Amino acid sequence: MSKRTLRSADDLIEAGFAPADQRDALNRVAARYATAIPPQFADLIVTPVDPIGRQFIPDQAEYRTEPHESDDPIGDDALSPIKGIVHRYPDRALLKPTLACPVYCRFCFRRTHVGPDGGLLTTAELDAAFAWLADHPAIKEVILTGGDPLLLSDRRIALLLERLSALPHVERLRIHTRIPLATPERITEALAEVLDIETPLFVVLHANHDREFTDAGVAALRRLQRRGIPLLGQSVLLRGVNDSAEALRALFTAMLSARVKPYYLHQLDPAPGTARFHVPIAEGRALIAALRGTLSGIALPSYILDSATGKAPLEPSPV
Repeated sequence: MSKRTLRSADDLIEAGFAPADQRDALNRVAARYATAIPPQFADLIVTPVDPIGRQFIPDQAEYRTEPHESDDPIGDDALSPIKGIVHRYPDRALLKPTLACPVYCRFCFRRTHVGPDGGLLTTAELDAAFAWLADHPAIKEVILTGGDPLLLSDRRIALLLERLSALPHVERLRIHTRIPLATPERITEALAEVLDIETPLFVVLHANHDREFTDAGVAALRRLQRRGIPLLGQSVLLRGVNDSAEALRALFTAMLSARVKPYYLHQLDPAPGTARFHVPIAEGRALIAALRGTLSGIALPSYILDSATGKAPLEPSPV
């Protein structure tokens, strides 16, 4: 296995994932959008345009922003009453304690915000976020996202969960993460113990291709499952990654085999420089229709479109 995370144009060229004559173009993209490919995922890449490489290797096409694309495609900024909080639904709120990720997806809808600088909330900012949550008793569920909250230390995660659990009106917690598959070594027994709390906590795993489910990744998921932590899966429909019935069937089957319930299949959010990943909604509906009757009902996620007003179902009409 590779020994280090690939973060620069030089790293990508040395790894054979880009030709040397693209160095300047890749550096131009890197100046705008963060890059990180951890060893677990780098070792899965056969070519830069295979379903794994396409998700994570920068491309000069990212520097072109189409007219329909936006820095804030689902209105996170507009719906943020205080730093670190997004409030889109009456009974739920997002808490973003960090904006760092173990791997930076080239299609990320928060790509203009996330990066290795971390965006870590200060103690004062975190206190203000908790004060806001305490002042809004209609909030029944808090979703920890970012960035990837499982990049934080065990101590900091434990503190966050303790403070959230102490809010009497918060009934459920969620953590959205790529870490169990991207950096499975982070899912230690100590971290699993931290996540084993009385307040119902769900871990929502982001995965887009069945090859992401390596033996090490599945073992990391099992450490969480042995603690009774429910796992849900969410994916993004992506051109060149999972835009066929066969690819989606393999992905959702891999999730179920790893005891992860497929939860959401997201229509791509139009973030800057992501047009090469776009699959039209009509095509997405046809793919879901093709899976019906050929795949277990528990393997089918909800196909949805995110917007500033919430999630809209994109399910194909019944025949």
